Amino acid sequence: MGHGHHHHRHEHGDGHTHAHGPEEATALPAAFDTSVPDEALTPEQRSRRSLLRRAGLLGAGLAAGGVLGATPAAAAPAAAAPATAGRRTHGFLWLAGDHHIHTQYSSDGKYRVVDQVRQGARHGMDWLVITDHGSATHAKIGVEKVNPDIREARSAYEDTLVFQGLEWNIPGAEHGTVFVHPGKNEVSVLKQFETDYDGSVKGASDSTPANEALAVAGLAFLGDQVRRRKVKDALMLANHPARRGVDSPHEIRAWRDATGSGRRIAVGFEGAPGHQAAGLPTPLGMARARGIYDNNPSANSFAGYPLESYRTWGGFDWMTATVGGLWDSLLAEGKPWWITANSDSHQVYADTAVRGPGGDFNANGRYEDPVYGGRIDITQGDYWPGQYSRTHVGADGFSYAAVMDGIRAGRVWADHGQLISGLDVRVSGGGRWATLGGALHVRKGTNVTLTVDIALAGGPNWAGFTPELARVDVIQGDVTGPVSDRDTFTAPTAKVVTSYEIDKPSGTVRLTYRLGRVDRPLYVRLRGSDGNRSAVGAMGAAVDPAGPAIDVVGDADPWRDLWFYSNPVWVLPS
Repeated sequence: MGHGHHHHRHEHGDGHTHAHGPEEATALPAAFDTSVPDEALTPEQRSRRSLLRRAGLLGAGLAAGGVLGATPAAAAPAAAAPATAGRRTHGFLWLAGDHHIHTQYSSDGKYRVVDQVRQGARHGMDWLVITDHGSATHAKIGVEKVNPDIREARSAYEDTLVFQGLEWNIPGAEHGTVFVHPGKNEVSVLKQFETDYDGSVKGASDSTPANEALAVAGLAFLGDQVRRRKVKDALMLANHPARRGVDSPHEIRAWRDATGSGRRIAVGFEGAPGHQAAGLPTPLGMARARGIYDNNPSANSFAGYPLESYRTWGGFDWMTATVGGLWDSLLAEGKPWWITANSDSHQVYADTAVRGPGGDFNANGRYEDPVYGGRIDITQGDYWPGQYSRTHVGADGFSYAAVMDGIRAGRVWADHGQLISGLDVRVSGGGRWATLGGALHVRKGTNVTLTVDIALAGGPNWAGFTPELARVDVIQGDVTGPVSDRDTFTAPTAKVVTSYEIDKPSGTVRLTYRLGRVDRPLYVRLRGSDGNRSAVGAMGAAVDPAGPAIDVVGDADPWRDLWFYSNPVWVLPS
């Protein structure tokens, strides 16, 4: 490949350096390992394997299409590709997951941990985070009580990595996923964190400077637990950031910068929220908003946000969906901040289960196990993990640490409705290259090229049809450095620089965009659509001629409006 990616270091202009060491020698999950015969797999593993086969992600299928990352001149014949290489791209294993999932240990949940893990495995998830709501009851009872259920699910589903986390009520702000690497202190660290730093537990929900400072202190606490080796790692991702308008730009920047030069704990936010079925119209569904984004400003909201920020756009959060908006303003600082997508699964659309009778949530920290309710419930707005939303992480192996490292490094892309099967992104120049989340360091004036390989949908999604990718947009912005006003939420240089119409229903496509001789720091990111709904972006047609349209409250079928988004790659000339 010309450049050994696993042994170079890069930084993002904030002094933060990533090192890529050799791959961990971890075993592939059975579904990926073609030396394991089909009949030796569990039903969930067989389902996973069939998904991978349909997508061309097992065996040599993807190698023949170039998505394994070999250049055309160096590509091996398809038959010569290693059988287990099907999901490795540039040495990474792409693992699909969901970091926002609720169970019977949440006051508004219902399912057992094993129900969510079984469904996640069935729907193609390789990693999951159990995130029951932070609350006085959860801090006192639930955070400990759920742990044996999580450990049992880990044993029952060895091919699915199951993290314990919680949904943090961020002091002065919205919610966030907090999770830690499994280990003997996972419960004690989460319990102390929730007891001392949860906004609900501490009565610290209002948007005040003191509460905002408590949130930063909570992130510093997690960083300290990692430094002291109480847990191997910890991460925070902000959830549904624009839903209520209470996550101000300066708070997001404060979370990002909270741990200084230490290991970053807060690394991104949901580019797209869960609850995607909530927009289905009557009589099919609950006729609310996708993501349950049907709020209005309140006393705690950031006054600068426009009314349209309280809605989703093509199912994605306004902060992510707006080209030249808040996410781009963060990236323009040259600092890492990533996006994800997940289910926020509480109560699943068209499910037949109801909470078991009896029990006392406040006394027991959980609801009774679910039972059959005798009817199909279409008044709920969630999907199972992996049924609609997926977050794909480029990992150095199949392990908890590898997933966390991949998330922190930004090797992440997200999609809805299985719009595409695989995505490989490379920015190259001067004999080097970088992929998602990375930075390409080149001499000023070096010719730089973006190469994108996409594995199109290989078969029906969970709604029963095979989606077709219609368009891919390349978005580019200049790195202009730290902002003077930390409530900035625009990036004037970010825009769609080129778009590609895709006229192929299956297989793989390669897109090439020449950035030319780069003389200033910049970044590029990708977005793709099924082409069903689009509109001129908020910053005008010169910035975004065909972006996602605002979702209609009460009439937004999520399966008819599918998008994927990638995280950025930086180019830093010197």
